[in-house]
Formats: sequence, structure tokens, C-alpha cells
Amino acid sequence: MHMADALVSPAVGGAMWAAAAGLTAYSAKKVRLDPDEKKVPLMGVLGAFIFAAQMINFTIPGTGSSGHLGGGLLLAALLGPYAGFLTMASILAVQGFFFGDGGLLAMGCNIFNLGFYPCFIAYPLLFKPIVGKRPTPGRILAGASLAAIVGLQLGSFSVVLETLVSGISELPFRAFLWLMQPVHLAIGIVEGLITAAVLTFVWKARPELLESTVAGAAYGDLDLKKVLISLSIAAALTGGALSWFASTHPDGLEWALFHASGKEELEAPAGIHQTMAGIQEKTAILPDYGFKTPAENAAAESEPVERWPAVSGGTSFAGLVGGLFTLLLTGVIGYGLRMVKKRG
Repeated sequence: MHMADALVSPAVGGAMWAAAAGLTAYSAKKVRLDPDEKKVPLMGVLGAFIFAAQMINFTIPGTGSSGHLGGGLLLAALLGPYAGFLTMASILAVQGFFFGDGGLLAMGCNIFNLGFYPCFIAYPLLFKPIVGKRPTPGRILAGASLAAIVGLQLGSFSVVLETLVSGISELPFRAFLWLMQPVHLAIGIVEGLITAAVLTFVWKARPELLESTVAGAAYGDLDLKKVLISLSIAAALTGGALSWFASTHPDGLEWALFHASGKEELEAPAGIHQTMAGIQEKTAILPDYGFKTPAENAAAESEPVERWPAVSGGTSFAGLVGGLFTLLLTGVIGYGLRMVKKRG
């Protein structure tokens, strides 16, 4: 559900940048006031894991489309909504700037759609009341499933609204809406199951972690070493090898774009769109999660032969580097906020 710049107007892109920046600043303030310093390394490791997990698209049977884990609900469930939102914003920034995944003009939209709804709507209003202060596997499954579905439905509906307000005439509102919502319902069901599986594993390893987050309490003397090691290994394996098994079908947004307009990607207009595209071309060191293709080979690579699994050193390198970048960025943000608090 990473929007490209061609889907938003400068006005909508700027407004959503402002909204995302405001939420990020507010979340940073809340994290800075959080007395629990153990949350910072968990932010980094979870960010790396979600980055890697988002590289794996799973096929939606009977549609010819695919989806991937959003991860916002999982982050909120283990970190709380504010640290979860900051971590999601970090993931999307790394993806946009260094991998060309999602447009820079549309980054505010992507942060809002993938971060705000799961962290500030689905988590507090659905997941927390269902799971309660004494989680069980059944409650985790029910809470994660419902919250993931609702969060993703709200996010996909926002994509439709953002294109409507942007005046994207190639995407008729009614047709785009009726394509986006059902396919993201299917994606939300799978996300709920994956989220429940990860949360159940963490709960069995360290039940106090999930219980403390739901209760809004500090981790205290809780030993997170097992959880951190397990998530680190999972992130490395997912980004380094499991990413080869990603579905070759277009993701839900690309699928809906194609059926609504006849194109998987819309052409970006001149002006600020081209300027942002030029900036992204320079910052994206591993575009499309692979090594840069030399200009002389670009034509030959324009219609690559699809193979599955797509064993690729470039994909593995991108998965490991992206996870490391996300880990470092969230760590710098987390520890930076701690230093500001101590000096204050």
C-alpha cells in the first residue's frame, strides 16, 4: 500500500506531510517522556523485522494480486502506539529514500495510512479492549485479526480519498473503492493471522512484555534478551533468504490501479513530481530492493523473466542492509530522545 507520487497532488502530498510530521513530533515527545529505556533496542529490532517482512508479498488466491504485512499493529502491540508509530515512520523513510519504495511526495500519505490507523485507532480501540490485561492465545488472535482488518480497511480507504482529492481522473472513485476494499480485506485477514502468531510467540517467551504494553506500564527488570535475539535472527532470515519467495503478482494497490485505469503505474506530471523523483533516484542506493542496473542494460531488463523463487544476491543484500539501516535509524532516534530528556 505504498503510494507513488503520481497518485497525489502537491497540495495533498504537502498536507499529509504536515499531518505525518505533526504525529511524528507528538509521538517523539511521548517517547521522550517514557521512562522505559529498554524500549529503544526493541524499537530497532522490531523495525528491522517489519522492514524485512514487508519485502515478502503473499498471493491472494483467485485475484491475481498479492499483499504484504503492514506491521503497524504489531509494532503498537509490543511498543505502544507512540514508539510504534515512530518505528513505522522510520521504516517508511528508509524504504522511500534508500530503496525507492513509495514516492517522496507521497511519503506523508504512506506514513499516515500505514502508521496512524493501526497505532492510534485499531490498537487502542480494538486490540487493547479485546486482549485485556491478561492475554490468552484466543484473545490475541481475536484482537489481532479484527484490529488488523479494520486498520487496513481504513488505510486503503484513505488511499482512495487521497487520490480523489488529488483529482486523479484515471481513478474513478467508485470503481477504485470497490477494487481497493475487498482485496485489502483479504490482506488484512492474513496480516491478522501473522500478527497473532508473532504476538503469541512473544507472549509465550515473555508474557510480561505484552501485558506491560497493554497496561501502559514500564518493562521494569524484564529480560528481553531472548526476544531481541529471536527477532534479530528472524529479521536476518526473512530479509536475507525468505524474501526470495515473495509473490510475483502485483500488490493490492497496483492490482486495483490496473483494473481501475488499465495501468499498474500512473505517469507523474512535470514540476514537483519530477523534482522529487530526481531526488529519490539519487538517494535510492538499492532501487526496487536490488542492485542498480547499468544504463546500457536497462532496456534488456525492462521486461525481466519472472521466476520463483527469485534467488538474488541483490535482494538478500537489500534485505540485510535495509534492516540494518532501520535498526540504526530507530536507535539514533530512540537514544537521541533519551539524551534530550537527560539534558532537560
